[in-house]
Amino acid sequence: MINPFFKNKGPYKIDKLLKLSQVNNIKNFTKNKIFDIKDLVTSSKNDITFFHSKRYETQAALTKASFCITTKNLSNVLPKNCNKIIVENVLIVTAKITKAFYPESINDDFDIKVKDIKKTSFKKKVKFGKNILIGTNVKIGKNCLIGHNSIIESNVIIGSNCSIGSNVIIRNTIIKDNVNILDGCIIGKKGFGFFPNKEKNFKYPHIGIVIINDNSEIGCGSTIDRGSMSNTVIGKNTYLDNQVHIAHNNKIGDNCIIAGQAGFAGSSTLGNNVMIGGQAGISGHLKIGNNVQIGGGSGVIKSIPDNSKVMGYPSKNLRQFIKDNK
Repeated sequence: MINPFFKNKGPYKIDKLLKLSQVNNIKNFTKNKIFDIKDLVTSSKNDITFFHSKRYETQAALTKASFCITTKNLSNVLPKNCNKIIVENVLIVTAKITKAFYPESINDDFDIKVKDIKKTSFKKKVKFGKNILIGTNVKIGKNCLIGHNSIIESNVIIGSNCSIGSNVIIRNTIIKDNVNILDGCIIGKKGFGFFPNKEKNFKYPHIGIVIINDNSEIGCGSTIDRGSMSNTVIGKNTYLDNQVHIAHNNKIGDNCIIAGQAGFAGSSTLGNNVMIGGQAGISGHLKIGNNVQIGGGSGVIKSIPDNSKVMGYPSKNLRQFIKDNK
């Protein structure tokens, strides 16, 4: 389960699910019950998944989902026991089906259920500043601090020995032990995900969460978006400087150091012990290996193997960059 917070409205019979999503049921699927929508890797029998790009051919060939939303050109990659639902735009149909299962994940309005911390049980176990609001389904461990004017909205778990700064907003997030969230951070809001339309852009649901692992620190004014179809993860002992943006579905490894104003597009994976200089940009759907160093101001548009040092735009081997810029 990628999100322990949003309620799943399933199961649906496949024919009803396709009708709700305005998909033409060409093969007249009727009997199967679908319990959830998941990505290619985590889906299992009685789930529906989606396959929209050749870069995921390996995962598609091994998926265990009963149904897959895909295109005609990609359908041959899928296993024989996976029923293919052929559509023109995979991501729009996926968004509609996700909305059917998780209708509450579309909107990200302010939490009307929050209470003053003084009116909750946390007043005796948390050291807090002024004007602190706490939502429903919140758990906070021992020895935690919360600064002035911060809001811990619904669906948040905070471990022990954590420090939450002032003017922080957190929702749909699990924070492990010994984590510092500095002033002005926004964590767990939906990501920048929509399909452009001249009349009205079509937003797609974000059913993932943010997970921040032990001993990490998030610098002032940083933003970490929750995942769309998977979780956004910050590894153990990873430090983010001020004003860093982590978009939806990114997986940041352990012991990483990311300097100020670095930005990550969605769905990239960083290995362990990665160091990134200030104002570097990482494009989406990339894999950055272990022990990689990326110079400040670099633009990374391709995956980077382990133990590499790169710099520039587009980023290149550090030695080559220095040679080219003598």
